[in-house]
Amino acid sequence: MTRTKDRKYTSVEICAGAGGQAVGLHNAGFKHVALIEIDKYACETLTANTESNPEWEACRVIEADLREFDPDALGLEPGVLDLLAGGVPCPPFSAAGKQLGRDDERDLFPRMLELVDHLEPKAVMIENVRGLLDPKFAEYRQDIIKRLKSMGYEKCYWDVLEAKNYGVPQLRPRAILVAMKPEYARYFEHHKPAEAKLVTVGEALEDSMRERYDAVSNDPRAETAFKNWYEKALEGVAPTVVGGSKKHGGADLGPTRAKRAWAELGVCGMGVANEPDEMKDVDRDLFAAAGPKLTVTQAALIQGFPKDWKFSGRKTAAYRQVGNAFPPPVAQAVGDQIYAAFEAAAKAKKN
Repeated sequence: MTRTKDRKYTSVEICAGAGGQAVGLHNAGFKHVALIEIDKYACETLTANTESNPEWEACRVIEADLREFDPDALGLEPGVLDLLAGGVPCPPFSAAGKQLGRDDERDLFPRMLELVDHLEPKAVMIENVRGLLDPKFAEYRQDIIKRLKSMGYEKCYWDVLEAKNYGVPQLRPRAILVAMKPEYARYFEHHKPAEAKLVTVGEALEDSMRERYDAVSNDPRAETAFKNWYEKALEGVAPTVVGGSKKHGGADLGPTRAKRAWAELGVCGMGVANEPDEMKDVDRDLFAAAGPKLTVTQAALIQGFPKDWKFSGRKTAAYRQVGNAFPPPVAQAVGDQIYAAFEAAAKAKKN
């Protein structure tokens, strides 16, 4: 369910990236006060999609290093904000990032907790990689819970939510932390969706892939190539879309194992295609031996972004934003539960 009226609960999001979590929480009914992000291209994406959009009225996009950001700049008195959310950097807890945890200079959990202490929101929602729930980080998680409880939060829980169970055509397990002030925590109900039919890559990308091949319909290979891709793509969901690091080269669809999984779905993972109106090499983008390469727009559909959400920057920068995002449908599901707790608390207060 998407709420487009009566956005009475406010949200501030840190490490907002390209807006995956923001879109999900927006669809759950939250009114964003600010989206804070350090990457300039991601900030351009957020601005392009929210500025002059009446549904995002009063939302500020703030380009800032969170370590240097002054929360007083938000103009919020302590306890006024309903939800503080964010996806703090994943490398400290991911295998690719060597899982250095608190010893990693990129760990922003301490800063997030400082902001919680300063803003005193009614609820906190933090997203990260599944690796955060590995046994080696048990003490780290306990320290975070202790800190939150010392600030008056209850119903603190960690859980892993799998994106494919929320209508996202992708294997993407994410660790989620939710904590709420006691008067709302008693109404919070955490539950995962009942088993549902998976959305396959073929179902998610059929229309967009059809459009790409229709654009080169004069090529005798087009119809056969589309059918070959579609038959394979209906077989399952995608492996985890990865954004990669700025320290490495251009965009592709991940390590060797991921590329093999993509190939089984009829997709070539050796790079990212240009959008149809910018396509220069038909053989590279649509007729590679392993199948077509995905465009940034198609990768965003695999992440669960709405079709009209646009990404700024050149192809590699745009793809990294997509690959590092939190799938909006998963964020919305958690946001719906937080929203429901606020509503139940408000109703109980009236009675």
